[in-house]
Amino acid sequence: MSQNFKEVVNFWQSEYSNKIKNYKEYTTKEQLHRFATFFTMGESYYYVLNMHNLELDFISDSVTDFTGIAPGDVNMLQLLQQALPEEIELIQKKERIIKDFFVNFLRPDELLDYKILYPYKMVDHKGKHRTMIMQCTTLTLSENNDVEHVFTVHTDITHLRTTKTDTLSFIHLHGGKSYYNLPLDKEVFSPPKKIDDTAFTSLFTPREKEVITAIAQGHNTKEIAENLHLSPNTVKTHRKNILAKSDCTNFAQLISKSLLYNVIELDL
Repeated sequence: MSQNFKEVVNFWQSEYSNKIKNYKEYTTKEQLHRFATFFTMGESYYYVLNMHNLELDFISDSVTDFTGIAPGDVNMLQLLQQALPEEIELIQKKERIIKDFFVNFLRPDELLDYKILYPYKMVDHKGKHRTMIMQCTTLTLSENNDVEHVFTVHTDITHLRTTKTDTLSFIHLHGGKSYYNLPLDKEVFSPPKKIDDTAFTSLFTPREKEVITAIAQGHNTKEIAENLHLSPNTVKTHRKNILAKSDCTNFAQLISKSLLYNVIELDL
């Protein structure tokens, strides 16, 4: 199994590391925790990966909750090896599509504009199985416009009961064109010929998005009513209307879809 994950590392080295001639440490770390809150909605850890040597220039203390390893001792291969065996092939396919998207599809001036998002399953150091969402964005580029530093957040979304992990999304950070839930079968970036990015995101009112956010954070109807200064009956009405609008059968499905389509922003 270790060798299979080593293949992912070898892929990164051949497609990214070998193109960066000079090592440069990422030094602007002060606001990383604040930045991470825009990506996270549950237990999480985050890091800055230096693509020159695939070393972690920074990693949050919370990584120990998942790995049982101190931040200063953990490496990228150890993080990869937490994924379940059945995820190995999927992760390899995702990485090939990511490379194709950034190298062959985007213009150089667009490389900092996207975040990558995909779910996967892992087991932590205590043997607990978790469903995670990986979100990643490029922080800096080399003088040749090669990806130099990436910021990545891994968040536990087990409570959302998401079971599907064979998709990949590229989300524009500034409201531009996004590509959601792409299939992995072609192993190259191949967006649908016609896609409406705004259809789902425009379904909900600001108040309904607040309710969805609160549900995703694990609050019940009474707590949502108190936090939003609404009556419980009003919250129940919102819940009913939200499901009707979304065409989802339950809130686990709705929240998973809302996360993937960037409908809600969830802070720690």
